[in-house]
Amino acid sequence: MDIDYLLALQDFRGNTGDALTPFMEGLSLFAVTFLIMLPVFVYWVIDKKKGLYTLVSYYLCCGVNAMVKLTACVYRPWIRDARVLPAGDAISTATGYSFPSGHTVTAGPICGGLAVTSWRWKKPVAVVFLLLAMLTAFSRNYLGVHTPQDVMVGLLESALALIAAAKIFKYLEKHPEKENLFLLISFVVGCLGIVYITYKWYPMDVVNDKLLVDPQKMMNDGYGDTCLLIAFPIARYIEKTFVKFKPAGLTGRGLLIGAAGLVPLALMILYLKKPLDGLLGSHWGHFCYTMIVVLYCVALYPAVIKAFAKPEPSAAD
Repeated sequence: MDIDYLLALQDFRGNTGDALTPFMEGLSLFAVTFLIMLPVFVYWVIDKKKGLYTLVSYYLCCGVNAMVKLTACVYRPWIRDARVLPAGDAISTATGYSFPSGHTVTAGPICGGLAVTSWRWKKPVAVVFLLLAMLTAFSRNYLGVHTPQDVMVGLLESALALIAAAKIFKYLEKHPEKENLFLLISFVVGCLGIVYITYKWYPMDVVNDKLLVDPQKMMNDGYGDTCLLIAFPIARYIEKTFVKFKPAGLTGRGLLIGAAGLVPLALMILYLKKPLDGLLGSHWGHFCYTMIVVLYCVALYPAVIKAFAKPEPSAAD
């Protein structure tokens, strides 16, 4: 059934001259590149707690998903059935195994977190974010790079991450002294996750003397995503212990400072990973890329905000 569904979408693409393909490709690309800037901007400028909730949901979901994906080791649809022909250049950008969908577990917790935190004051905005998450998930089916179960489980993981983060935040409101324990647990789980995905067994199926999927390549994203569970507790500890910033605020100055911080972030997203891979190898290059970006978002640029912004007195801690 899942392959039949992808073939039906493939026929639709062909019958419509791939009219929607550029939009779906752009949506998928946006989800794993610049979408993260939205909660980061909320964290820096508007509401620290709301931004942090979305970021924690995202880091938790992607970090856990990396281990789930490299445990399941499910092949991509076109490997399972040669009739599946992914649209455009989707086949070259679809790295890693298929289950669950990495794009979905990126868009799901980010859009879901933004929807949850904006629901009380702007329900239409929250609905837009929810639709964006669903549309991003569907785009992976439309492009032929994921089966329905890949994206459905990705959405389920997203929902569980949002619920888990909400419960953790609620608990820490009453027991703030326990936060370091949660940070330590995340750090240890992340370290154990790196060991696990490095030394676990991977399928080594060969067709025509060629390995179907090289697990070493598949582990690249795993290192980067699992690092989220390591990088965040480090960054959060630094911020809450030494930086203690308050959001820049929805003033002209605050918006300018927030926007200025997004420029280096965009440059890092676009250009940092490749040189790090060349210097350290793809595994540790991806790992260090994640570490740098998370430190920048959660702790380093907030230090700049603290130095130069005039925060609103009501900004959440």
